[in-house]
Amino acid sequence: MPDGNAKPARAGADTKFGQGFLRDIWYFAALSAELKPGKLQRYEILGEPVLLGRDRKGQVYAVKDICPHRAAPLSAGRLVEEADGRPSIECPYHGWRFGTDGACTAIPSLVAEQEMDVGKVRVRRYPAAERQGMVWIWVSADPRFADDPPQPPPTFEGVVGGAPKFVDRMDFDAHMDHAVVGLMDPTHAPYVHGQWWSRKAKGQHDKAKAFAPSELGFVMTRHPPSKSNRLYRLLGGDPQTEITFRLPGLRWEHVLVGRRQVLALTCLTPVSETRTRITQIVWTDHWAASLLRPWFKHMIRVFLHQDGDMVNLQNEGLKYDPGLLWIDDADRQAKWYQQLKREWIASRRDDREFVNPVEAATLRWRS
Repeated sequence: MPDGNAKPARAGADTKFGQGFLRDIWYFAALSAELKPGKLQRYEILGEPVLLGRDRKGQVYAVKDICPHRAAPLSAGRLVEEADGRPSIECPYHGWRFGTDGACTAIPSLVAEQEMDVGKVRVRRYPAAERQGMVWIWVSADPRFADDPPQPPPTFEGVVGGAPKFVDRMDFDAHMDHAVVGLMDPTHAPYVHGQWWSRKAKGQHDKAKAFAPSELGFVMTRHPPSKSNRLYRLLGGDPQTEITFRLPGLRWEHVLVGRRQVLALTCLTPVSETRTRITQIVWTDHWAASLLRPWFKHMIRVFLHQDGDMVNLQNEGLKYDPGLLWIDDADRQAKWYQQLKREWIASRRDDREFVNPVEAATLRWRS
């Protein structure tokens, strides 16, 4: 159930496509390996500056990266240890210190006769958690939220072989909504990704794929991938793939080749209203990963750049705020995404369980 202490999400502008963000939900922030003990790192997530760090005992934390005194970025300061051994972030401007829970621990300029309960001064804390080598932050609708999130961050079947084999990231100049539906779009590949390893537009065929509801999203159920895609041929054997989408913006493909696995996870994190970070992470225990590592990395980068170029082209039309036409079945996944968002916001507003609006269906399109 939604946490009763959390302020309900706004239901107005956030329900319109291309505006606002989902709250009371986990967002991917960084890879665990990117956070070093004692180092303070600045991110922008949902239009807010966030200090993400790891204390010297290895625990991750996240707070708003603005000192409430004179607005200096706390990430420009340093991590210090209080007398009781607890870590604090020291502001570089006047030395104010804040614990990793957001509470002020010291204001050095105060003298003995100046009474002030410094603990009442706070910066916003974002609950942070590590799972499967990834760091997640919970963004509540209530900036004063101080409890533990009502559910843990997501986990993914197929995270194998320890560290990821490939990681790439890119910022799209687009709102989160446009980035999500662009990456889940099943019919753009022949036109945007017309490489030698994939089918050209002239080789399009009718497709029929079975979908079912899944946790906070939907799944294209396991099936043999297209035989015309040479990428799958490199895996050998008889690959079977399953593609899943989950709110707020997670899409992953889990491929089984006998006893070997490939998991390609795409995490979309809104930086601002007009910029979305795409992080592509691949885990696998397949032998081809090491042999073809440079080529796979190049391929992922090419795909992301091609999608990014199309986003920039699309922006030429979106700046005029046109109405968008969604058709079945090619755009059904985009419609589901919008329904999922509306239901998430409504469930938070009404303080009730989320009810997945997606129904099992077989979708057909040509690509």
